[in-house]
Amino acid sequence: MRIEFPDFRLGNVLATSFTGTLSERHGTPVERIPTPQRLVDWLAVNGLAVDSCTPAQLDLARALRESIHAAATAAAVHDALPVSAVRVINDRSTQGRAAAVLTPDGKRRWRLGSASRVEDALSVIAADAVSVLSGERDGKLALCASPTCRAAFFDTSRSRTRKWCDMNTCGNRQKKARFHANQRRDPGSAE
Repeated sequence: MRIEFPDFRLGNVLATSFTGTLSERHGTPVERIPTPQRLVDWLAVNGLAVDSCTPAQLDLARALRESIHAAATAAAVHDALPVSAVRVINDRSTQGRAAAVLTPDGKRRWRLGSASRVEDALSVIAADAVSVLSGERDGKLALCASPTCRAAFFDTSRSRTRKWCDMNTCGNRQKKARFHANQRRDPGSAE
């Protein structure tokens, strides 16, 4: 019997997409990388294929995820970055062997060490977090408006006024709730 796992929520920004491997943080949390193999799967989907993952490496990944989330949340509300989160991000960033390479079509890709290790992939994610948190990238950190989600995301919309981490999940859920609330108030409005 095959175990079913929740779908990955993929975004355009690697670091904040990685924090989305735990969603609904203020409701009923949904863990999207519950096993080492699911982390291997997530990394592969994001162009960071590794050979394998141990439970200890999964723990490292989750610690990085939570550190990025804590730092991004603090940055989004203009608080000081938590020192412990910064330490974890910096440690993961410096402990991998990955290199940026240019593809023939002019895109940047990451090449991991010859024996692709989870630590190499985590260093790429941490480096992406550093570029987002330091303000090097064009965009703004924000928190999802869903009261059960509150995920940190990187808003690159033109107006920088995006409200939801993902329009297909949190945004759609909020729109449906608003629609149903309006229907209860005015039952004849749908006709």
